[in-house]
Amino acid sequence: MTGNGRDELDTPQENGQAASPTCTASEHAELSAHEALAVVLQIRDGELCVLLWRRALPPCEGAWALPGGRLGRGENLGASIRRQLAQKVDVRDLSHLEQLETRSDPGRVPGRRALATAYLGLVPADVDPVVPEDTGWHPAAQLPSMAFDHASIVRSGRRRLRAKLSYTNVGYALAPPEFTMSELSGYYRAALGHDVAATNLRRVLLRRGQIQETGRSVPSGRSGGRPAALFRFRDRSLEITDAFAVLRPPT
Repeated sequence: MTGNGRDELDTPQENGQAASPTCTASEHAELSAHEALAVVLQIRDGELCVLLWRRALPPCEGAWALPGGRLGRGENLGASIRRQLAQKVDVRDLSHLEQLETRSDPGRVPGRRALATAYLGLVPADVDPVVPEDTGWHPAAQLPSMAFDHASIVRSGRRRLRAKLSYTNVGYALAPPEFTMSELSGYYRAALGHDVAATNLRRVLLRRGQIQETGRSVPSGRSGGRPAALFRFRDRSLEITDAFAVLRPPT
């Protein structure tokens, strides 16, 4: 860990991301804002993606950033981030939203002192939000140059998701209401960043009581074979099912 509490490798250069040329350090200023930001993740075409938008105003004009903004009068943080996601990037179909962390580095935003509380939001794979032209989905493992400390916040969101997939049922927030085990293992593979065998995942999640068979199946393809059984999560709200579990890469 470094003196500011960040991992030593948690830098744009170490993660293959170029530093933004339009953002520079500045003199520390008095606190001027408390912002709510959102790391919105979704599995798209087999890849974990994050929703970003281009900043229209300085500082860091034109740089990719996390959606969000200042709290409105009378708003709490949760209400603020839901409002801003709906109004600014037209995202309302969140299957899960939780507070991630607060950033308070005095120099994180050039020219002014701004606190930021980040949220982790998940969108199920069967939803395709229509987003504005200045907004887009980007592979979470290959981030573009981003404003401020937002790339580091994305990486924190990825770590939180990986951890919670190990000991909770948060996979429900990535998956559609019904799925085959092959599909679900693909979602876990994309989120965890390593291979996940469908048979092993089925055994683990059934033992933990997270999923159940629906009694339905999808027809077999042209090559024949047994129809694939459809499953669903027993509960589509967050539950801790194995407090000490870790889903590790295959050895």
